[in-house]
Order: sequence, then structure tokens, then C-alpha cells
Amino acid sequence: MERDFEALLAAVRAGVREIRADSRQVAPGDIFVAVPGASEDGSRFIPQAVAAGAGIVVCRPEAAQGAGTSSCRFIAHEDPREALWRLAAARFRTDELPLRVVGITGTNGKTTTAALLEHLFTAAGHRVGVLGTVTYRWPGHSEAAPLTTPDPLSLHAMLARMAGAGVDMVFMEVSSHALAQQRVSGVSFAGAAFTNLTQDHLDFHENMESYFKAKARLFLELPRADKVMAVNADDPWGRRLLELCSTALSYGLGRGAPGRRHLWGELLSSGTGGTHLRMHFAGEEWELRSPLVGAFNAANLLTAQAMALELGLAPAAMGALESFNGVCGRLERVDNPRGLHVFVDYAHTPDALVNVLTALRGAGFARIITVFGCGGNRDRTKRPLMGEAVARHADVAVLTSDNPRNEEPEAILEDVLPGLAGAREVVVEADRRAATSRALAMLGREDALLIAGKGHEDYQIIKGVKHHYSDQEVVRELLRCE
Repeated sequence: MERDFEALLAAVRAGVREIRADSRQVAPGDIFVAVPGASEDGSRFIPQAVAAGAGIVVCRPEAAQGAGTSSCRFIAHEDPREALWRLAAARFRTDELPLRVVGITGTNGKTTTAALLEHLFTAAGHRVGVLGTVTYRWPGHSEAAPLTTPDPLSLHAMLARMAGAGVDMVFMEVSSHALAQQRVSGVSFAGAAFTNLTQDHLDFHENMESYFKAKARLFLELPRADKVMAVNADDPWGRRLLELCSTALSYGLGRGAPGRRHLWGELLSSGTGGTHLRMHFAGEEWELRSPLVGAFNAANLLTAQAMALELGLAPAAMGALESFNGVCGRLERVDNPRGLHVFVDYAHTPDALVNVLTALRGAGFARIITVFGCGGNRDRTKRPLMGEAVARHADVAVLTSDNPRNEEPEAILEDVLPGLAGAREVVVEADRRAATSRALAMLGREDALLIAGKGHEDYQIIKGVKHHYSDQEVVRELLRCE
């Protein structure tokens, strides 16, 4: 069984035969790998793959028993997930690519950290690729990301495409699901960063211990143990990971454990203008003034700097972070000619709204005005809860449309209004552009405007039709016209 599979790997490495894990994509001569999924077992689709002309099927031994046709050969493998990533790595010769791949994992902060590193290394003259929650991108290419971490075939294929485009550094958000499902196996990570661990995804991992062990795989396995590592020492799970990783650089807003290599970020100020940090590392000091708001962004700035130091950048290079205004749609500060404090965020759940509004409140703004709505044809029960979150944490609630989809906008607003019963001030305007205009008219120089719900999205779906709409563009247009 193993000999057959090893021979297949050699053949794949030598040729260009395509590998598929979706029977609907199979073409004559392709290799189909019957991977067990979260809800469907790929073995169920073997007949469809054979009918489509698959030349080889890789599957569990029980599915391969007695199978095979004159035109299709069956190869048994105890773990089809492993078979898939090994075939993908062989097909795209990932181990030979002139890339340094860095994985970033944790419950929060992955997207911002990846973008901070992209900004830093681009400024330092590198060609950078990013695989993350918002987009998969590299110079000359960008596509929307259906998953935080892509499937093995897509991942290895994109790494090969990046190498072909001259990319030399890749920053990848690595989810716990991807680690548990072997989606990033076969990637020789040059670096790994750990941001934090808080309760999340326990429907998948069952408990925090299982969740932590999935995250730890990025540091202890996959497949090399000599990668450089940066771990958040302010996080209790990070401190536990540091006990397992003797060579990892620790970082945090605290001074760190005695005798350990540590990047200490001394938080000098955190307010409406952003964050001011003084870094201490290996006998050197430097300061950073970032427009990013909130203590959680101070932690993100430290994660990026710790990883960059381990990857070879000098402290002097960190100043490039001062021109980073945020990830598109993640508490993104929208520059404007009037110098007003306007932020766009993807928050579209009650918890997400509470988190971002709490960060803005902690920054010390005089008032917080929030433009928000709820998507149509989605969970109606969260609508009043969204209203309650804004009522508790904002001074002015501007209720408007998000993506109404096939619902009437006014009906969605009616569902939200009960949650706004305790709000200090409420404005209701179904048209999102008009609502934004009204909010800007109320905004003082010491206030903050949060436009929540759409973030990086550049469209609205109204009556089933997708229209171009960007909160960032609308803010700039409205303020330019004043």
C-alpha cells in the first residue's frame, strides 16, 4: 500500500497530472483523493469521480477493497488528508520554492498582524504575499478569501504562483481548523507567531485544551522544528507555549520572564491619536507612534515587530509601521481632508460591536457615533441584540441598511429598534449613504465615528442585486464635497 503511494508521489512530482478533492472538478486522467470532510465523506463521491474519468482514486483501504476498473486504478491510504497534502506538495514542488513562509495563529489579531508584516517587509524591499481572512494577495494579484486558510491544493498552488511572481516572503493566517485538518501540512514554515488564545470554536475543538493543542502544532511540528518563533507572553496560553518552545522570542507589554529573550513594549500612551510605544530589546531602544487605536493594537504592533526581528529586520526598520493606517475594514482609520476620526469596521455581530466600541471608548473620544445595520435574510434574533450593543456603548446610534438582500430595509430596521430603546440618541435612515452623511454632520473634532458591518466589502445587495458600495469611498467623497 505504502509502496504504491510512494510510486504515485514520484510520478506526480515528475509530471503534471492534476489532483482533485472535489469530484465535480475531475477531468479524464485526474487523480481523485477521497478526503473525509466535516459533513461529507469523500468516499461517497468516488463513483462520480470514476464516471468523470478519474485515472487514479486515492482512498481509505476499506473503500479501495475490490475496487478499480480497467480505466481507473485505486490506491489505498490510511489517511486521505495526509495523502492530499503530500500529493499537493509533490505536484507543486513546494519544498523547492524560494519562499519564506510565516504562519500567524491565535484567536484574535491574525489579520492585522499579517498586514503589519506585509507593510514592514514591503517597505524593506521584499515582494510579499498574504493569505488571510480578507484576501489572498501578492503583487499583481488579489482575490477574495473564502477561508482564512485555504485547502491544501489551493494553498500549494498559490505558493507556486507567488514564487513565479517573484514573491520571497509569505505571511499566512493559520486557523486552528486548518491545523487540525492538515491544511497547512507540507509547508516548511520559516517562522511562526502566536497572538493570543480566548474562547472560540469550541463547537469544533470541544474544549480549550484541544484548541490550544491545535494551535501549538504550528510551533512544535509542521514539518520543521527550527523555525523562528514569536509568542505573546502577556497571554496565559502564550506563556504555556513558551514553556514548550525554548528558542521562541517572547514579547509583550510586560517585561517578560527573567533570563528569556524578550521584546518589551512600554505603552507610553494610547488615545484618540493612536498608540505610542517604546520598545526594549537586546540592549536597544526605539519608539513607535502608530495611528492604530486601542491596547489590542499595541499587542498587534508588538507581534509584528517581534516576528520581524526574528526574521532579520533591524529595529531601525520598524519606523515604517508609523505609516500603516490599519487593515481594510478592521478598525480602519479613514484619512480625510478635515482630520476627523472616522473608522470602518467589519463588526456585524453583537460581540464584535461590543469589542470595537469598547476599544474606541477606551481611547478617550468625547463621543462615539455609530452607523450600523443588520444583513437581510440572516439571523433575525441577533438584530435587537445588535441594537442593545450600540445603545450601551455609543452616544449616538445611526441605524441604517447593511445588505438588505431580499428583505425590505425598513422591516430590518424595525427588528433592530427594540434593542435601541435605551440609547441616548437614535437616528434612523435606511439609505446608507444618507445615514453616513448625517453622522458626519454630527461629528466633532474630538468625537469618533464608527461605521460598522461592511468593513472590507465594496458592495451592497439590495433586492437581490449587488451594487458597488464602499464605506471608505463614501466617507472620502462626502468630506471632499463639503
